[in-house]
Amino acid sequence: MLAEPKKLRYRLLHVAARITRSARRAHLHIAEHWPWAKQPATAFERLAALPRPRTC
Repeated sequence: MLAEPKKLRYRLLHVAARITRSARRAHLHIAEHWPWAKQPATAFERLAALPRPRTC
């Protein structure tokens, strides 16, 4: 996927997904039938794997 700003913005803002909350955590449920389901799921997994910033 070529990361053109207009295309990327369109695909991220039009994700066929639902946000749910459970036990103070947010979960993103992406529809499997959506043509670009794999790319946002991979991006969110990578973001979740980043270490949490320390607060003093």
